Amino acid sequence: MSNREKINRVFLFVLDSFGVGAAPDAFKYGDECADTLRTITRSPKFHADTLRKMGLFNIDGLDADLAAMKVAAPRAAFCKLRELSAGKDTTTGHWELAGVVSKTPMPTFPDGFPKRIIDEFCQMTGRGVLCNRPYSGTKVIEDYGREHLETGALIVYTSADSVFQIAAHTDIVSLEMLYEYCRIARKILVGENAVSRVIARPFTGSPGQFKRTADRRDFSLEPSGTTLLDSLKAGGYDVISVGKISDIFAGRGVTRAVISHSNTEGMAAAERLLSERFSGLCFINLVDFDMLYGHRSDIDGYAAATAEFDRFLPGFMEKMSRDDLLIITADHGCDPGDTSTDHTREYIPVLIYGQNVKPQNLGVRDNFANVGKTVADIFGVSLDTDSKGFAKEIL
Repeated sequence: MSNREKINRVFLFVLDSFGVGAAPDAFKYGDECADTLRTITRSPKFHADTLRKMGLFNIDGLDADLAAMKVAAPRAAFCKLRELSAGKDTTTGHWELAGVVSKTPMPTFPDGFPKRIIDEFCQMTGRGVLCNRPYSGTKVIEDYGREHLETGALIVYTSADSVFQIAAHTDIVSLEMLYEYCRIARKILVGENAVSRVIARPFTGSPGQFKRTADRRDFSLEPSGTTLLDSLKAGGYDVISVGKISDIFAGRGVTRAVISHSNTEGMAAAERLLSERFSGLCFINLVDFDMLYGHRSDIDGYAAATAEFDRFLPGFMEKMSRDDLLIITADHGCDPGDTSTDHTREYIPVLIYGQNVKPQNLGVRDNFANVGKTVADIFGVSLDTDSKGFAKEIL
């Protein structure tokens, strides 16, 4: 029986920013001490019994305290992967998982965006701009929200990542208008200024009580090469995205996009899809790890979110059919105990579970694309990558 006949559906969960230790080149990014997993295990909120039984702590090269939590007989195949792309951004991480390595880092703007970019944006939107420099997303609305309400000027800011973020109060700018402003920025930000994502950041409330809503949207560049999603769709398979996956790939290769705004919504959507009939990939991003906890240096929140996902897993795994495959991984790190609030350059974990999977240690490998190659081989579609994937070893 071929791999294609054995596996009919793959559920690929990306725990956004769930890194497992500094990558060999982390020093280039100032992240040589980063270890997201090590940090959150020190919280009293941390609980990961299911992930532990799958083999999370059996992964090679973990911190000694983590390695002490390994199990004798893991239930999954497991490994960790090193990123080859230049950067530690959500977009580059997801693209590499899907087979596209970004050799050139996407542009960042530590001093804010050039005047000509801002001038063109103001001219095309008819609004002024506030801030225009790297800023915390919650702090920027606290510091500029009142002026935004008084003037109608848009709050534009960036971070250490390749992003152009636009914050606006929903009483001043409707959601659809904010999304249109993002589309305008996306058209302006090309060439040497082609940031990976333009992000809508709507918020509500009054001065001193501003709060971001769950209506964030990402407007990404199109992938620079053919992705796993493209190949699966061309091969006649379903490609169902949950959360911000469709946005990250600019909608390309997605046959159905399911909206979710949180980990809880994303997990619920994945469980609903488990009861539906389809053939192909269900690609899920759980954003809260990164957005709510990593970037806000909330160690206990990150640990509690891990515990929530861990509690979700047994029921999901029990409902999986014999021809289903579960892959759990990440896209980069965002150590909540780090000195900054930025992403961290880390290895990512890979856990692969299914009734047809042979539990084993797959070691440490270069290239996140090992994940995409595995899925491509399972479904018999092509993916141009140097990675060999794991399909022949695990099935």
